[in-house]
Amino acid sequence: MRKAEIARKTNETEISVSVDLDGTGSADIKTGVGFFDHMLDQLARHGLMDLVIRAKGDLHIDQHHTVEDTGIALGQAFQKALGDKKGIRRYASCDLVMDEARSSVAIDVSGRPFLVWRVEFPRDKIGDFDTELVREWFQAFSMNAGITCHVENAYGENAHHIAESCFKALARALRDAVEIDPRVGDRVPSTKGTL
Repeated sequence: MRKAEIARKTNETEISVSVDLDGTGSADIKTGVGFFDHMLDQLARHGLMDLVIRAKGDLHIDQHHTVEDTGIALGQAFQKALGDKKGIRRYASCDLVMDEARSSVAIDVSGRPFLVWRVEFPRDKIGDFDTELVREWFQAFSMNAGITCHVENAYGENAHHIAESCFKALARALRDAVEIDPRVGDRVPSTKGTL
């Protein structure tokens, strides 16, 4: 049962996350940030993980704290659900197109968090959502999930498509990386014996 729940409360946000890594892709997400909810829904759907996320943040200031802290909480829940990581594939990548945009994500569920971000947006906003928050979320998630994550957008003209292709590519890479590999058995996929 690779499931976990995390609750995080600060002076800026109050967030609860439930994740099931072996789910069906169902999502019940309410952060108060419409475009962000849409991205997290894509993460669940294409990653075949079940997500329940509730976030209340200081949206009267801006969306930054809500987005970043949701990344922190979801990353912590993801890492907790993985447990000792026995039997997982560990590495995965996805090269994904969405209309005119093409993005790739390569990950290592290594326990050594790192983010390489090579994505530029043609504009600063998607509706009322700041495009710079896409990187903020990926940074927060990667650091707290304990994964090495390389994200690159090869090309694209529509900011919505670029962001969505990044989230979908991450979803597919996560789905493959945490899948149980029957050839690995009950071992941790590392010569160190731990991840």
